[in-house]
Amino acid sequence: MTAFMTSVESVVEIILVIALGFYLRKKNKFDEKFKTSISFLIMNIALPASIFVSVLKYLTRDKLVSLSGGLLYAFGSFTLGYIVAWLLTKLLHIRPGRRGTFINMFVNANTIFIGLPLNLALFGEKSMPYFLIYYVMNTVSTWAVGVFFISNDDPTKDKSHKEPFNWRKLLPAPLIGFLVALVFLLLAIPVPAWIDSTLSMVGGIVTPMSLIYIGIVLADAGLASIHFDRDTVWALLGRFVIAPALMILMLIIGKSGGAGIPNLESSTLIIQAAAPGLAVLPILAGQSHGDVEYATNVVTTSTVLFVIVVPILMELIQFI
Repeated sequence: MTAFMTSVESVVEIILVIALGFYLRKKNKFDEKFKTSISFLIMNIALPASIFVSVLKYLTRDKLVSLSGGLLYAFGSFTLGYIVAWLLTKLLHIRPGRRGTFINMFVNANTIFIGLPLNLALFGEKSMPYFLIYYVMNTVSTWAVGVFFISNDDPTKDKSHKEPFNWRKLLPAPLIGFLVALVFLLLAIPVPAWIDSTLSMVGGIVTPMSLIYIGIVLADAGLASIHFDRDTVWALLGRFVIAPALMILMLIIGKSGGAGIPNLESSTLIIQAAAPGLAVLPILAGQSHGDVEYATNVVTTSTVLFVIVVPILMELIQFI
């Protein structure tokens, strides 16, 4: 019960900060410009700074090599996730405009605005190296594969016309922060103390600001809009049951083959695999003339229901 209560208390802390953002947005204390600005601040400044500092603080060249196993587990679970989700779109006859969102709900998680603060609340900063493994795989998966399924699901799109792939999407600012940190790490480039402390201070706003942002998004979507149709239920099962189950399967296979990883690393990967759906799904669906209402609904419902899912997973991972 101790682990269960700890996870419940951590989730309650997260919910209270989200509720703060929700309340202030409802009271019109935050306008649309603030919502856009806070998103830019987190994604392009605070998060890259936080990741840069965390890589140099928690990783060494030797440890970096040892983390490659976790990357393989993540890659395997993502690959299986795409296969299972694609097959289910055929078996369940998911209609055009929803298929891309449905597939992304199975595979790609909201690692930034929920996964990161949740991981820090549950496991502390010592879990950051393992979080970075999942973050990198999730980012590449989202922008290299996930957006392909959404854009290809455009009901108005001329299938004979192929748009050129935008490689810049593979390098968002947080990932650039990670790559730059790797250069500093591998080349043993020293970072002056005053720069490190400055970046640490800026990076420290990621968790609270991310949670406030989620509260703003939920306020805009409206909790009253939440509903559970067949496609939504299956998408939620994919996010909260199938995705973590596939990660657990990969870890069990690795453990049985003698390639086990630390308990903290496996716990981090499993929790991240069950994080809510991508916050940008409604935006991506809208750009491809998809079902924006469906995308908003699955993101909102997954964000609310993760409060129930996390304590259950925290109990389960003790037996992995």
